[in-house]
Amino acid sequence: MDMVTLGSTGITVNKNGFGALPVQRVTKDESARLLRKAFDGGITFFDTARFYTDSEEKIGSALSDVRDRIFIATKTMCANAEEFTAQLQASLRLLKTDYIDIYQFHNPPFCPKPGDGSGLYEAMIEAKARGLIRHIGITNHRLAVAIEAAQSGLYETIQFPFSYLATESEIELVRLCEKNNIGFIAMKALSGGLITDSAAAYAFLAQYANVLPIWGIQREKELDEFIGYISDPPALNDKMREMIERDRAQLCGSFCRGCGYCLPCPAQIDIPICARMSLMIRRAPVSVYLNDEWKNKMRMIEQCIECGSCRSRCPYGLDTPSLLRENWEDYRSFI
Repeated sequence: MDMVTLGSTGITVNKNGFGALPVQRVTKDESARLLRKAFDGGITFFDTARFYTDSEEKIGSALSDVRDRIFIATKTMCANAEEFTAQLQASLRLLKTDYIDIYQFHNPPFCPKPGDGSGLYEAMIEAKARGLIRHIGITNHRLAVAIEAAQSGLYETIQFPFSYLATESEIELVRLCEKNNIGFIAMKALSGGLITDSAAAYAFLAQYANVLPIWGIQREKELDEFIGYISDPPALNDKMREMIERDRAQLCGSFCRGCGYCLPCPAQIDIPICARMSLMIRRAPVSVYLNDEWKNKMRMIEQCIECGSCRSRCPYGLDTPSLLRENWEDYRSFI
């Protein structure tokens, strides 16, 4: 069993965190079954967010009776101290708990610090002093913000996208966190579905002793794979290394990561999928994306009004309208 301790928090779990964003897409009964099976199978770290609609409520309903045997990380997108308090109280109520193990600022455009005028970090300190949260974390998709947080000495955990498609700069962030005794929580460990071999994804991340991957789980088949890795963790081998190199050659660069911060789109385009359809359609049976539903979704790209909203909100600085047009042209070659 591969274990990881999240820096100075002392939280020690196996390298299979449950990313609970996808459970908002399934029924309450189905989510309860998945969450309970995850716990029974040995997963004890659950990551959610106030922003993930009913995800917190589903975790609270399914796992409140084993609260003392699990770790819960959740997030706030608050803009000020008043919103911070309201969102924290809502999370506590929905999760059916009186404390959060790790409370994280959710992808802020800057690194909150004491005295910055926002009052956000001061609100974190007060909540920790009151015992409402135990550890302070931050999540981000912007490398510069994550590096600033890692250098600040203010954060006990940093959550950032990390997979075998990572750049050298992103790997350096992981090393910086290890040096500074900061827990590193890896989101997008499957790169939003572009990585299709979970064993290779797991084995790559297992090389980094301070990294805890949180796998976005929506289906029982996915859950079964990760539960299996607890007792029989995959080890990186030559076949995996060859596949990783092929994927890096194909996928690294200016591609949509599927984070969804570009939404909502005024033209109702499903940007996180449509902007990377060229990659998705080559990594799954073509028929998956050639049905009438996806044809209609891709045609919506023609309704793009070039407002620039998606471009301005992309944490990776992508020219999203251009990506959409390129993917639509490519998609039409298949239909």
